Amino acid sequence: MKEITLKVDGMQCGICESHVNDAVRKAANVKKVTSSHTAGKTVVVCEDNIDVEVIKNAIQKDGYNVGDVEVKPYEKKGLFSFLKK
Repeated sequence: MKEITLKVDGMQCGICESHVNDAVRKAANVKKVTSSHTAGKTVVVCEDNIDVEVIKNAIQKDGYNVGDVEVKPYEKKGLFSFLKK
């Protein structure tokens, strides 16, 4: 699994966040997607075989600008995750 963090410009409110989340869900089979207009970013958790460009294009097709993209391995956080150091 991997976590993709995209810098998204153009989101102004919660409805914009929903539009971006829906676009990502329709474009790729993702496990989780969350967007924040105040932080200007979208975080996607998905399988390793998902292409980042597909997600970027889906967001841009809805009229939002995608900037920096960071891809890293996903680490599940649980109740006792602080013990795993």
